[in-house]
Amino acid sequence: MTGRLAPIVRLAPAKLNLTLAVLGHRPDGFHALHSVMVPLGLADILTLAPAAGSEDSLHVSGPDTGPLGGNLVLRAIAEARRLAREAGGPGVEVPPLSARLEKRIPVAAGLGGGSSDAAAALEAALEAWGVAVPGPERDAAAARLGSDVPFFLAGGPALVEGRGEAVTPLKGVVGDPVGVVLVTPAVAGPTAAAFAAFDAGGAGAPADPGSTRASSVHLAVELRAGLRAVDLVARAGVLAAANDLAAAAFVVTPGLLALRRGLSRLLGRPIGVSGSGPTLWALYPSIEAAVEAAGTVEAAIQDGSVTAPGDRPPFVAAALIESAQERSPA
Repeated sequence: MTGRLAPIVRLAPAKLNLTLAVLGHRPDGFHALHSVMVPLGLADILTLAPAAGSEDSLHVSGPDTGPLGGNLVLRAIAEARRLAREAGGPGVEVPPLSARLEKRIPVAAGLGGGSSDAAAALEAALEAWGVAVPGPERDAAAARLGSDVPFFLAGGPALVEGRGEAVTPLKGVVGDPVGVVLVTPAVAGPTAAAFAAFDAGGAGAPADPGSTRASSVHLAVELRAGLRAVDLVARAGVLAAANDLAAAAFVVTPGLLALRRGLSRLLGRPIGVSGSGPTLWALYPSIEAAVEAAGTVEAAIQDGSVTAPGDRPPFVAAALIESAQERSPA
């Protein structure tokens, strides 16, 4: 098996929370969510090939690799091996794999990079071994790896509920694609700390959680049928306010609220928070407009007219919101 195993290359896209409603606590200790999530053109690149040794291995490169111990790729390969043995029986061949991960998505940014890497590794390992696993078993394995991992198996926009394990694919944006500017300050946005600030109330509590849920439900209905780019961009003001963790993100990341205000003044557009932060986003009707806006942000950061927390300049990028199910490396 190892001798004829060809390298498998997968893109692991970032995600954007267009809405994020926190509905309360679950009996298992997690929070119940209602979130409309979309994949982005910004992506890590994962390559799996036969391993030279007797164990799985991982090499990570890129400007922001994060701690190797917190990377989910090897855990995902181990989970895939367990699934493969259950599906294929004792005679199935599941040789060790060497994983190479090129990180392009900032770590701990609210963009789901680690979860996306895990989803890509889970599927790529099963493909490398030629083992088919039923969808429910694969989805359950993804949920064990992390709350955001099941979303990335959907391959497109989706409504995410429960703690993340209930994923309903949506048609998404139809016609011209939507551009988005991403600004990620060089500070970690720990999800657990954001939820703790949310639970503590006070400054970390959302101003109107009922409104967030209503906005999330409405957007899910619209994207289920398909929504034009111009119409999604027109809703940017509502969506930028539809994140129940935004106030908590501002509490746990000093300087983030000031950055959001600075970007809003600079770009003249609503600025949202993805997930628990610290990534901020703005929607545009085309990738060209988003690229121009990203250049404006970079210039403002450089000349000091907009300041960001962290010990180095923020990550700034323009990307497309993707609706297509098929993605291949570029």
